[in-house]
Amino acid sequence: MTTTTPQPLDTTTPQSGDTTAPRPVVPADGTASEWPPGAHAPAPVPPSARAATLPALVARHAGLTPNALAVVDGDTTLTYDRLLQAGRALAARLREHGVARGDRVALLTARSSRTVVAQLGLWLAGAACVPLDPAQPRPRTEAMIADAEVTLTVGDAKLLDAATFPGPVLALPEEPFTSGRALDESDPDGPAFIMFTSGSTGRPKGVVVPHRAVAELVGAPDYVSVTGRDRVLFHSPMTFDASTFEVWVALANGAAVVVCTEQRPSLEDLARHVERHGVTVAFFTTALFHQLAARRSRVFAQLRSVVVGGEAMAAAQAREVLTAFPWLELVNGYGPTETTTFATAHRVTAQDCEAPIPIGRPIAGATAHVLDAEGRPVDAGDRGELWIGGSRLAHGYTGLPALTADRFVEDAAAGRLYRTGDVVSLRPDGVLRFHGRNDDQVKVRGFRIEPAEVEHALREQPDVDDAAVTVDGAGTPEACLVAFVVAAPGPVPAGTALRERLTAVLPAHLVPDTVTVLERLPLTPAGKVDRRALTGRAHAVGDRPGDGPTAPMTPLEQAVAEVWSQSLGSEVTRADAEFLVLGGHSLLALAVTDDLREELGVELSLAEFFAAPTVAAQAALVERALLAAHGDLHPETPEHSDVH
Repeated sequence: MTTTTPQPLDTTTPQSGDTTAPRPVVPADGTASEWPPGAHAPAPVPPSARAATLPALVARHAGLTPNALAVVDGDTTLTYDRLLQAGRALAARLREHGVARGDRVALLTARSSRTVVAQLGLWLAGAACVPLDPAQPRPRTEAMIADAEVTLTVGDAKLLDAATFPGPVLALPEEPFTSGRALDESDPDGPAFIMFTSGSTGRPKGVVVPHRAVAELVGAPDYVSVTGRDRVLFHSPMTFDASTFEVWVALANGAAVVVCTEQRPSLEDLARHVERHGVTVAFFTTALFHQLAARRSRVFAQLRSVVVGGEAMAAAQAREVLTAFPWLELVNGYGPTETTTFATAHRVTAQDCEAPIPIGRPIAGATAHVLDAEGRPVDAGDRGELWIGGSRLAHGYTGLPALTADRFVEDAAAGRLYRTGDVVSLRPDGVLRFHGRNDDQVKVRGFRIEPAEVEHALREQPDVDDAAVTVDGAGTPEACLVAFVVAAPGPVPAGTALRERLTAVLPAHLVPDTVTVLERLPLTPAGKVDRRALTGRAHAVGDRPGDGPTAPMTPLEQAVAEVWSQSLGSEVTRADAEFLVLGGHSLLALAVTDDLREELGVELSLAEFFAAPTVAAQAALVERALLAAHGDLHPETPEHSDVH
């Protein structure tokens, strides 16, 4: 689609060439409206969340239930009253350090109760929070600090000492302050967060999200059940906008935030944490949900509500979870950061699992518009680009006025809209269906292809748990469609057999040229499928079992392969096998480095681990580390000396 500005969505005059009046569309509350085809009326906002700030919502519950549990961090707990007092005390300290209303303050902490107190304190002082990731490369962090025009960086003392960022810093106390002036400088229209997302130029772009937008998202939500009796899991990185939902949907509704104390939790860590603390509500990225669903993880046995988002939810995995855990409220959430975490949502039912899972209706003040390339509403059932409007849009991108003007457009009838770049269609009942990304659309041998359609067909195969489709050699005459699948429990399907089956359900141009079976799909640190790691892998050495002979592994290579096998859950038999190709990701890498330390006595950092991606390369790295560790015991002592 071209980047044309949408035409006004006329609610009374038919579009050119249309001889019928605009047909009613079912909006978020289920009632008919006179909005034009391809549009949704604004979703209702709870009165308590209108024109609210996040500190005001917390203060409300601190007044109603001061002794109710607000935050759980291991053995540390904070009540609502103590949380509010700690936030006020920190705000007073920040004001003493020159923080003024409208300032932008970076926050560098490991996920903990201090994270929650710090965000609250920053807002009470009138500042915007710019979350930073301790594991992020320094140049990227420095670019974020510069682009956000940060005036102060606060955080954990050890992290601040190690980072040595430019500009003033302030270490957070180990224990929360307990006394401070009761000030609240937050503003509903003022920025609460500046969340950075990847940029097409390689430089991250900061999305300025106002208090009002977050408050409306989390205040008394009707798309997921949250009450004062619930406990909500906080396990996402602070720089991932899902953490906004995890923390503040709890505190806006009198529930408790349960902080996952493992900074990079494994699947087992998540299950243990949920069981230990009685977590009832959780958000999972789609890729993580698929992994948990494929194993029928016991994490679902404890939970009452699960919100999933980030990518298209697989019907097979949704069906598996709803069948095994029929009491579970399963919500498919959709929305880019620019629309404040979630713009639409859909409660998934067993009936939904017979087709691609829809992304639902607008929620909490959002509007949805399905437009063609000329900016005109499309008819129900037709595909178009999704534009989101309403009261929960971000202010724009910090320091990027041209990009803001390009992505956020003022429409005469519909107001301010954000162009998502996502392709959707509107069912007759007003429910939105997702069909992929504009920029994911590719041409292979002259045909335009949406990978999401092929992925759905693969996931519907009984011996496939998950799938991802990409293009090898995109933009070249040799471009070909390649698919990667994760096998379901039982016999592992052959790629050729899967291709043959797809010919029965897909036209020839949608059948992948190759289908490669992986142990797991690689994930980014945010838990999404790492498509960049998959691109071009279809013909890589070692991608497919039995691709040519391989030399026997050395004893040290065999030892490394055994450690890999323990974490990957399948036998690694080749020295040229690559960790990412076998389905490894950063969470599993942490487990492998721990095992290498325990079993081989070698300390490897994550940077070293990923710099040596194959079994052979890691074995060589281990050998060098062992020689370095033991080569200086008695370097000048003859072999037969009696010296001890």
